[in-house]
Amino acid sequence: QVHLAESGGGSVQAGGSLRLSCAHSELRYDRFCMGWFRQAPGKEREGVAYIMYDATTTYTDAVKGRFTISKDNAKNTLYLDMNSLTPSDTALYYCAADACWRFRRWWSSGFSDEAYWGQGTQVSVSA
Repeated sequence: QVHLAESGGGSVQAGGSLRLSCAHSELRYDRFCMGWFRQAPGKEREGVAYIMYDATTTYTDAVKGRFTISKDNAKNTLYLDMNSLTPSDTALYYCAADACWRFRRWWSSGFSDEAYWGQGTQVSVSA
């Protein structure tokens, strides 16, 4: 069982920045992928970015050049640095973890009930 806990959400004006953190329990399987997802009101959950065990990163087009995903293995923490925020970034942000061989299959769909999920942290961006 892997426990995930997001933090760092808040309310900012357009153009502002936030850093989300996801503290997690130890990943005993060394080939996990971890990612950030978001769900806006009335919309389906979507993948934002993910990072593989070898630190390779992938981003959805909407956040490329603005968001950066990273991890600190020593601190068991995943991060998402978000810059140049716009109102369209407003959503509940979740972190998730799964074995990479499985994660990469479902990432584009936004959800898998086989993955480990946190409870989410709200990000609100005002114009």
